[in-house]
Amino acid sequence: MPRNTDHHCRRYLSLNGTRRDMLTKCATGFGAVALAGLLNDAQAAPDRSTNPFAPKETHFDAKARSVIFLYMDGGVSQVDSFDPKPRLDEQDGKPFPVKTEPTQFNNIGNTLASPWKFQQYGESGIPVSDLFPHVAKHVDDLAVIRSMVSNFPEHTNANYFLHTGHGQQGRPSMGAWFGYGLGTECQDLPHYVILNGGLIPPGGLDNFGSGFLPASYQGSVFANSNPPVADIKRREASDALQRRKLDLIRTLDQKTLERYQHNDQIESAIANYELAARMQMAVPELTNLQNETQETQSAYGMHDEFKNTQTFGRQCLIARRLVERGVRFIQLTCPGGNGDRWDQHSNLKDGHTKNAKSVDQPIAALLADLKERGLLDSTLVVFTGEFGRTPFAQGKDGRDHNQYGFSLWLAGGGVKGGTVYGATDEFGYKAVENKVEIHDLHATMLHLCGVDHERQTYRFSGRDMRLTDVHGHVVKDVLA
Repeated sequence: MPRNTDHHCRRYLSLNGTRRDMLTKCATGFGAVALAGLLNDAQAAPDRSTNPFAPKETHFDAKARSVIFLYMDGGVSQVDSFDPKPRLDEQDGKPFPVKTEPTQFNNIGNTLASPWKFQQYGESGIPVSDLFPHVAKHVDDLAVIRSMVSNFPEHTNANYFLHTGHGQQGRPSMGAWFGYGLGTECQDLPHYVILNGGLIPPGGLDNFGSGFLPASYQGSVFANSNPPVADIKRREASDALQRRKLDLIRTLDQKTLERYQHNDQIESAIANYELAARMQMAVPELTNLQNETQETQSAYGMHDEFKNTQTFGRQCLIARRLVERGVRFIQLTCPGGNGDRWDQHSNLKDGHTKNAKSVDQPIAALLADLKERGLLDSTLVVFTGEFGRTPFAQGKDGRDHNQYGFSLWLAGGGVKGGTVYGATDEFGYKAVENKVEIHDLHATMLHLCGVDHERQTYRFSGRDMRLTDVHGHVVKDVLA
């Protein structure tokens, strides 16, 4: 009986079983083989369909096995945190003496000194402001880069650029690239976990997507709730009943794969469903912090009177537990309610104070805990926002976006602690020494995990794509 799909919803995959389909496939297939031979295209993406999460060999010995990405949504002010500028004190309240570039709102006020004082810490004597008194105690483990720049002054595009290496949505996130290139040592949890404190960045979930990479590599968002993942508890009456259902589904999936051969959507869905089944046991155990001592919980700020410190402290503690289980890439987002992220266009002192109080003690506890457990040497910790803030005021008491020069820091796996790299001008406005771009940051992060950013590619749309595109240099001066 002939198939009639004129009125079908078309939400199905065609078997393509006619002789004409067979000849079309063969012709195209042989043509592709010939073309590949002519072009010597030996760099096509490897077939990882058997287990997309399996650990992969690195290009060279890795210093770090996991990454914790502390994303400071909105943009921390560099001149109020890790880049002291005495000239701002001298010029405070006066017209800014340097020619300014257009800003997000072009409401350019006078020079604005930092409301916080800086002190030198550790054997390295690196100055840190009073915003971060707890993190400051760990400066000898930090490599502070003061000369970061971005290509975008607006949150959404800057977020895409920071997360994916491209200013528009649709590209794979760095977490997806790390999973694609390295796999994961943990088969019961996602390789790429986003611990959401309450604020999904402008640009949405595309910041964590897999883009043109197989869908298996997209990030998994864990909410700040119990349970953190929807439908994590089984609905069947017993484990045995659920096991029989899962076995049946696996059999049906395998039959489907045999019929359709290689299909990324099907293979990724199967891999994700099987991972979800394993997560039903792993996630409740991961997020049950009852076996953590009260001393540990207090160190992370989980008993602090400020609710957002409790929230971020719990995230940091779970991040450590994820590292212990071999999860590859962990990203933390900030809690809300602190004056619109780190994005203080007004009320700088109030907003930055609340944001710092949310994250300072938990991050310091995370660094100390990783170090005490012998995990810091194999864990790369990165602290950054998508850009910095202007050294002149927006209005009277805020700072606008500034992509021309800002600060971030790295710690842990393979990083040279007690280091300051690069510099901005005397006002902290623009990077003037050893400028570091986002592509350089990505290249350095991959390098510390044993990946050559120029060799990790994925064939898409007739081109070998990579996280750093055609850019990027490893910042060797921050490597141990």
